[in-house]
Amino acid sequence: MDEQKENINTTEDVNVKMSDTREEDEEKVKSCSRICPAEESVPPVSPSQSNSDFSHPVYKEIALANGHINRMSKDELRLKLAALKLDTRGVKDVMKKRLKSHYKKQKLQQSAAAEGGATADTYYDYICVVDFEATCEEDNPADFLHEIIEFPMVLVNTHTQEIVDSFQEYVKPELNPQLSDFCVKLTGITQKMVDDADLFPEVLRRAAAWLQERELGTKYKYAILTDGSWDMSKFLNIQCRVSHIRYPQFAKKWINIRKSYGNFYKVPRTQTKLSTMLEKLGLKYEGRPHSGLDDSRNIARIVLRMLQDGCQLRVNERMHAGQMLSVPSSAPLEGAPPPHGPRNRDR
Repeated sequence: MDEQKENINTTEDVNVKMSDTREEDEEKVKSCSRICPAEESVPPVSPSQSNSDFSHPVYKEIALANGHINRMSKDELRLKLAALKLDTRGVKDVMKKRLKSHYKKQKLQQSAAAEGGATADTYYDYICVVDFEATCEEDNPADFLHEIIEFPMVLVNTHTQEIVDSFQEYVKPELNPQLSDFCVKLTGITQKMVDDADLFPEVLRRAAAWLQERELGTKYKYAILTDGSWDMSKFLNIQCRVSHIRYPQFAKKWINIRKSYGNFYKVPRTQTKLSTMLEKLGLKYEGRPHSGLDDSRNIARIVLRMLQDGCQLRVNERMHAGQMLSVPSSAPLEGAPPPHGPRNRDR
């Protein structure tokens, strides 16, 4: 849905020439091992230190390792990742972040184990990826009201780090029931698909029931995740007004993966489009671009790679009084509330 989202509002070569001889490769691995030793004895980290106090010696070890990693060449990074049986795909900055996250996690876990404690890898049990498709024109007028025509969700288990389930339904638009030729071509959604579909409130009811059946918000902590701000702040916000229903409470806070990706890998906003994020991670798009379900699955693949690289995904945006606001990183952690079906609002 990137084109619609952009209307609302140099890729680095990943192929690396490896050394021509086994001796050169072995020497590089030895060099990497000296730079980033797998095990070093450090005192245990107490829970209070791991949360806010960086004076503990383990953080000096982590900082030193980070400095060595920053000086490694792309060949050295790739060889070290391979030796650790970590993913070797992605551009240099992505590989550096992956290796740093590995050593940080390893050091903290070793220190916690020495104290008899444990470190938690995730806060949310599940992440629910949502990427709506909506009505559109080739040149959307400034006052054009986008209506949701595809409601997909892809569920990621953060503990097993895999996609475990998905939901998809098409939606019948009310204000502009006839899809434009541009919209059909862009999304692959035909007129018959939306003609045969239910109106948004009924689809939202089934989507909420689907989440409830999986005990999200009750037994399991979860968060909604989107590719940008538009799905919730624009598409869902507009759709709820069109359908005369209240904005669902469970979707009022979400993870904007573009912000999370940019902050984690230290890249500018221009490098956080879906296609660019995939490319920088060494991944290829799977499926049909601008299919809501396929887009959601590919976003989920980015989520999985970021989790594997050590990223702690957290809610970073929310809706308040009809406006989108940023959630500071210092805000208390909380999961989305139990989902509920549509609730009428005063007309």
